[in-house]
Amino acid sequence: MNHEETERTTPPGPPAGDTAPAPAGPVSGTRRGAAATGTGPGGAVDDAGSGSGTGYGTGSVSRTGADASVSGTGSVSRTGADAPAGGAGSVSRTGADASAGGTGTGTGGSQHRAVVVGGGLAGITTALRLAESGVRVTLLEGRPRLGGLAFSFRRGGLTVDNGQHVYLRCCTAYRWFLDRVDGARLAPLQDRLDVPVLDVAHPRGPRLGRIRRDELPVPLHLARSLATYPHLSLAERASVGRAALALKKLDPADPALDGIDFATWLGRHGQSPRAVEALWDLVGIPTLNAPAPRASMGLAAMVFKTGLLSEPGAADIGWAHVPLGELHDTRAAKELDALGVRTLLRTKAERISRTDDGRWAVDVPGERIEADAVVLAVPQQETHGLLPEGALDDPDRLLDIDTAPILNLHVVYDRKVLKRPFFTTLGSPVQWVFDRTDSSGLTGGGQYLAVSQSAAQDEIDEPVAALRAKYLPELERLLPAARGAGIRDFFVTRERTATFAPTPGVGRLRPGARTRAPGLYLAGAWTATGWPATMEGAVRSGFSAAGAALSALGRRHDHPLQEAV
Repeated sequence: MNHEETERTTPPGPPAGDTAPAPAGPVSGTRRGAAATGTGPGGAVDDAGSGSGTGYGTGSVSRTGADASVSGTGSVSRTGADAPAGGAGSVSRTGADASAGGTGTGTGGSQHRAVVVGGGLAGITTALRLAESGVRVTLLEGRPRLGGLAFSFRRGGLTVDNGQHVYLRCCTAYRWFLDRVDGARLAPLQDRLDVPVLDVAHPRGPRLGRIRRDELPVPLHLARSLATYPHLSLAERASVGRAALALKKLDPADPALDGIDFATWLGRHGQSPRAVEALWDLVGIPTLNAPAPRASMGLAAMVFKTGLLSEPGAADIGWAHVPLGELHDTRAAKELDALGVRTLLRTKAERISRTDDGRWAVDVPGERIEADAVVLAVPQQETHGLLPEGALDDPDRLLDIDTAPILNLHVVYDRKVLKRPFFTTLGSPVQWVFDRTDSSGLTGGGQYLAVSQSAAQDEIDEPVAALRAKYLPELERLLPAARGAGIRDFFVTRERTATFAPTPGVGRLRPGARTRAPGLYLAGAWTATGWPATMEGAVRSGFSAAGAALSALGRRHDHPLQEAV
C-alpha cells in the first residue's frame, strides 16, 4: 500500500537505466523516502545514459480580477504542475479565486491561516480538509509536483508510474480521496477479489492457483478458494483456516502484539514454512513491505483482519488505470486551486518558529509565512529536522523509525506476453507483475510490464545490468510468450526509503497528530494511524491532523469516515 511526502534536492544524476524513485508493493501503497536516486526537472535517464524530459516544466498564468472572494490580493502559486513539458516559469494567481489561500484579508474580518508542509497524499488531504472548513491554507512542496512518492514521470513516449500502487475496497479513506478529486472511475476496483498465483517451482511443472472470494459471509467467503488452493496440502489448508479464526479474535491495537513478529505468531499457530510462503507472505510482503519475521504482529493482524476477515469484499483490489500523476497531482491540484489553497512547488520549509504573538512562522526561501496552525506532512527524518524544541517529549524516537526499500523493474516488450492484468508468483524472485500498457500510453504495439519488488533490501543497490540479467530470463520462465520477444526498453526505479519499516516495536515510536506545541501537528503514513505505510494510512493521517487543527481553532467539522472517528 505504498508512501509519501519527502522534499529533497535532486542528486547529480542516476546511473544508466535508473529513473525516478520508485515505491510500491502490489497491495496498496503510497511509498516515500528521501535518499533515492531520481529524476529531477531534467528528466529520466535511459539505458544509454541520455536524458529524456519528464514534463515537469513550468509555465505562467496570471489572473487578476473580480471573481475574487476576498478583498486585497492573494496569491495561489503553482510552480510547474500546470505547465506543458519543457516550459519555464510559474503559475501565479492574483485575486480572489485564492479565497482560502492568498495573502489578502477576508471581507468578513480575520480568518485563520494554516501552513501544510509536504504535498504528498497526507499533505494534500490535510490541505483539502482545512480549506473546506474555511481556513486559508498554504501548501509547501519541495518537488515540482504533488503526490509525494506516488507519482508519474515521462520517459520517451511513456508516462510511467514510479511504482505499482494498489488499494483495497477496505481502504475507505483513500477511496474518499479518489471521490474528492473525481478520480474513482479512473481507479476501479475488481468486482470480486481474484489473484492469480503461479508456482513455477512445483515438481510436476508450473501450476496456477487463485485466491478469490465468494459472496458468502466472512470467513466462508474464502472457504472454497482455500479448499481448492493447489499450492498448499490438505493439512496446510486446514491449519490456515484455524489460524485465520484465531487472528480474527485479535485486537490489532493491543500493545503486546506490536512487540512480537508475525512469523513467531504464525509458528505458534501451526503454520508451516510453505503456508507462510504461499499465503501469509504472499499478502503480507506487499502490504507491509516486510516478510513475516520482520513484521510487527500488530500491523500484520490489522492487515489480515481488516482486509480478509472484516467483510466479504474488503480485499477486492483496485488500481489506477491512468497515470498516478493524473490523480495525485493534476486532479488534486485542481481541487486545491478551487478551494483557494496557495500551493508553492519547489519550495521547502527551512525553519518553523513561534512569533511574538504566539502564532507560527514558517520560513521558506525569500518569505516568512505566518499561520495559526502548521502541519508537518513530511517523512519522519525531515519532520525531526523541522520540529521546534519541546514539540515532542523525545523527538529522537522519530529517527528510530527505520525505513524499508522497494524496487520496480519496467520492461517493454515488442509483443503481448501477458493476457491477465496482473499475477503473483511462488518459486521465483519475481513478486508481482502488472500490465501497464494502456495507462502508460504505449503505442506501436507491444506490452509494458511493471514488476514490483517489496522488501528489496538485498537488491536495491544492484546495477541495472545485473537486474536485467537476472529478471528477464525469470520473466521468460514465468511467461512462455516472452521467450524470443524483443525488449524495447528495460529500466529500473528504486526507492531506498520507500516506507517506514513495520518492525516489532514500531508502534510505540509512531506519534499521533498532536504535538506538545499548540497549533503544530504531524501527518504522514508513518504516524500513529494503525495502518502500515500505505496510501490509506497517509490519507487517514491527513484526516487526523486536519481534525486536530480544526478542533483547536474552534471550527466545526465532520470526520469524512464515521467508522474512523
